[in-house]
Amino acid sequence: MQEMVGQGIPPGSILIIAPQRSLAEPYRKAIESSVFPSGSPPSIMTISGLSQRMIDLFWPIVSGSAGFNSSPGPPKYLTLETAQYFMARIVNPMITAGAFENLIIDPNRLFSQILDNLNKAAVVGFPFQTIAERLKSAWMGDPGQMYTFDQTQLAVNEFRAFCLENNFLDFSLQIEVFSKHLWSSSLVKKYLQSMYHHLIFENIEEDVPVTHDLIGEWLPNFDSSLLIFDDRGGFRTFLGADPHSGYRLKKLCLNNFEFRQNFTLSKQMSTLEKALTGIISKKPIFALDLGIKDVFEIHNHRFSSDMVNGVCGEINHLIHDEQVPPADIVVLSPFLSDALRFTLQNKLNAFGIPVYSIRPSRSLGSEPSTRCLLTFSKIAHPQWEMKPSIFDLRSAFLQTIAENDLNRADLLARIVTPTQKNQGVIGSFKNINPGMQTRITYSIGDRYDLFREWLQNYLSNDPLELDVFLSRLFGEVLSQKGFGFHQDFDAARLSSQLIVSVQKFRRLVKDNMTLEEYPFGKEYIRMVESGVLAAQFFSPIDHDHNEAVLLAPAYTYLMSNRPVKYQFWLGTGSLSWWERLYQPLTQPYILSREWIQGKKWLDSDEYEANQNSMGRLVSGLIRRCNLKLYFENVGLNESGIEERGPLLQSLQILLKRFSSIEGKNV
Repeated sequence: MQEMVGQGIPPGSILIIAPQRSLAEPYRKAIESSVFPSGSPPSIMTISGLSQRMIDLFWPIVSGSAGFNSSPGPPKYLTLETAQYFMARIVNPMITAGAFENLIIDPNRLFSQILDNLNKAAVVGFPFQTIAERLKSAWMGDPGQMYTFDQTQLAVNEFRAFCLENNFLDFSLQIEVFSKHLWSSSLVKKYLQSMYHHLIFENIEEDVPVTHDLIGEWLPNFDSSLLIFDDRGGFRTFLGADPHSGYRLKKLCLNNFEFRQNFTLSKQMSTLEKALTGIISKKPIFALDLGIKDVFEIHNHRFSSDMVNGVCGEINHLIHDEQVPPADIVVLSPFLSDALRFTLQNKLNAFGIPVYSIRPSRSLGSEPSTRCLLTFSKIAHPQWEMKPSIFDLRSAFLQTIAENDLNRADLLARIVTPTQKNQGVIGSFKNINPGMQTRITYSIGDRYDLFREWLQNYLSNDPLELDVFLSRLFGEVLSQKGFGFHQDFDAARLSSQLIVSVQKFRRLVKDNMTLEEYPFGKEYIRMVESGVLAAQFFSPIDHDHNEAVLLAPAYTYLMSNRPVKYQFWLGTGSLSWWERLYQPLTQPYILSREWIQGKKWLDSDEYEANQNSMGRLVSGLIRRCNLKLYFENVGLNESGIEERGPLLQSLQILLKRFSSIEGKNV
């Protein structure tokens, strides 16, 4: 991109397509650098972003042909949150009537899997009306599951009809409107071809078939194009990524180059990758170099607490004794639970080690900072009749009053908690008996009363919209000196995300005239507390922790495309390194172009898919490690069950081969 601009190509004529925004971060940083030419920058977009831009531009000519309501009005885009919210309004009455009764699954997971089916239909390119038919044609299990697939299809159909009636576009509808209605228009093609003359298509293997179709047809019209394919990728298969579909674009390119040099992988680490992936794929044994034992360690722990202590102790040694920068260390697990994240962070913080975590699927309601804001929102709106618990209030006081501790926060919460007697208003510190005031301390009490005074002033006026209230609460109180969010940039980021989320929800729901009138703030809090996933927010701060250890799920780390010197793999005996996520209402392999319709999904197919997935995961992680890997195994997991999953078994086979070689050498 920089070379093209340096040769005089107008930056605005360059289009950069990436499967997700994090993979385009190097381009974004290059554009934002001081040496990049000023003026219209290159366009960096995902297929969703390109679709939205074209829909906004050509909405008047496409809305009718795409089947939307003929009434005037702009398109309204659903986030992950709002799509699940409206899906819940369709599915919950079905559940009440007895649908999905054979499933034991959280409601929010149920909603997201139904939406995932719609998304798969859009990105693969088959009619959404055939989802149940495709799933049933491959099913070999309990016949009762057939009815569940039919109920899923009914929910999908009703949701799509609801979106068309209200000019709503979820992700699936955005893709379908663009690929089936706009791209076929000569006017739209002419506009795009006049706008963009040069293409860079990044990480083809992680994108979806519809994007490949689009680029394949568009490619001859570009003056130049660069398509980049990682033959060891395909990590987003569960989201519809199709490496086989992307690879077919190779034949459309005049020149093909293969780059095999890895700039981060040592010879020993490369040998380890070949050995371990070879064992997983059951390839013939090849000569092993005993020197690769220097680039990995296997640690066995009896309990999870022992593993956390061992990992944090080793990280402390690397940072404080070996002078390894914290940013060169990453701690990975298949899924990063709240308990594991909390214990790791606390232990590392006790060593004075900065740490941060990335969990895209984590709900806003699970973040302590946002729970605190929502707790105060309930207190500030007693008309909602959503009285917070003492535990929520204690947590909120602990976070928001500087120099507070758990005991004092608990005392304060129990004394001032709203009651029917004081009509839902938190009590004053000045009215607490002197002995208790001394225990809590007057400095904490003074800050509490400042907050209470601000709250009393708010209650004396007409209530504001929730996002406006949160903005004022953060700006006028919690971010000020003496309060917990002062100079806490992580809390500021989460507060900003929460406010943006509330704004999007309010604007979308309020404009929907078919819904009954109700307090939007109350409904939003109810939605968050029900566990609906928060929309993913992209912020440069997520990628600029140059001084901290990263905690992340393995696949999330892979998609950040960031090499480090040291990796810790937690719970290597867990089946989660191998087993596909439980999804009773959808199936990424069956809902793909590679699957032969009508063919049954057998146990052998499941086994092969899991083996291939684990092989790609292991290869991808090792290729992003420079110096050393730590495999951390737990004898008994948090449920008291012994774990001996396929990854651990592969490591044991590797150790046996080492022992065999050492025995022969003796």
